[in-house]
Amino acid sequence: MRITIILAMLMGVTGSPNGTISPQAASTDTMAHPNCIPEAADKTEKIEVPTENVMATGELNPNHYPARRAAQVVQHYLNTRYGSPFRLIGVQKVHSANAEDVADSGRKYQLELSVKETISNTTENCSAELFFPRGVEQHSPKVQASCEALLKIDTKAQEEALYQEYKRNQSLVSAQNLPDSHGRIAPDMEPFWQLGILASSFIMLNESNENTLYNVAQVANITQLATEDDQLKFDCHTLLHDMVSQEIIHWKLLFTWSPAEGVKVLQMEKLPHRHEQEEPPNTN
Repeated sequence: MRITIILAMLMGVTGSPNGTISPQAASTDTMAHPNCIPEAADKTEKIEVPTENVMATGELNPNHYPARRAAQVVQHYLNTRYGSPFRLIGVQKVHSANAEDVADSGRKYQLELSVKETISNTTENCSAELFFPRGVEQHSPKVQASCEALLKIDTKAQEEALYQEYKRNQSLVSAQNLPDSHGRIAPDMEPFWQLGILASSFIMLNESNENTLYNVAQVANITQLATEDDQLKFDCHTLLHDMVSQEIIHWKLLFTWSPAEGVKVLQMEKLPHRHEQEEPPNTN
């Protein structure tokens, strides 16, 4: 089935990768939602993805894959720091990029870029340093970046209204296929689509390396769970797209959210490929 990618921006997440959640089937027939920002804000700008695993050093072309991949990881990081259901951050443009090998331990990137808050349409500049470790075992990239100007975009009133509405709601919300196969999302479901994206940003930051370029393809299912504490709690099935391998990767997440604490991932599990999830036919 053909998948048109949702290049969505993601929000603040913390947590640890443990626990198991049973898989559920979900549609992967998605189309771009109008609130999403493409990987390159300028539609004429193309991203070069190499056919060989050869990484350049020194000054990089800002439009080519190594620089764009590093910027995408910075995007995930910024969303974990500054994001909310009403503040989604995406890379608008990479202005300059530099890469250097650090002995045998990994590669370091220095970036100057502009990021765009997609809901208010506000653009800010920031600098970032990114380190991809090397080794037999994969380790998460280390990012240092700051863009405090993003906090000037005040979303407190919207967040509190959303929190109070669903904290008091007697019927727990549930939604599937955000967006649907026509790229549509009901307006009252948009915050939950965005919450699913926020939780996914933790996975994408954690899983990124020098051979990946992750985006969210679809929030296949998100279900509010009953809880007695001050957090809203959700079970979520999200589909991630790796633009390098062209894989669609299914993940299950358990996470909480409140205006005070942001998104916290409690459990996450990478699901098998769809054909591996299917049970063998009954031959009786």
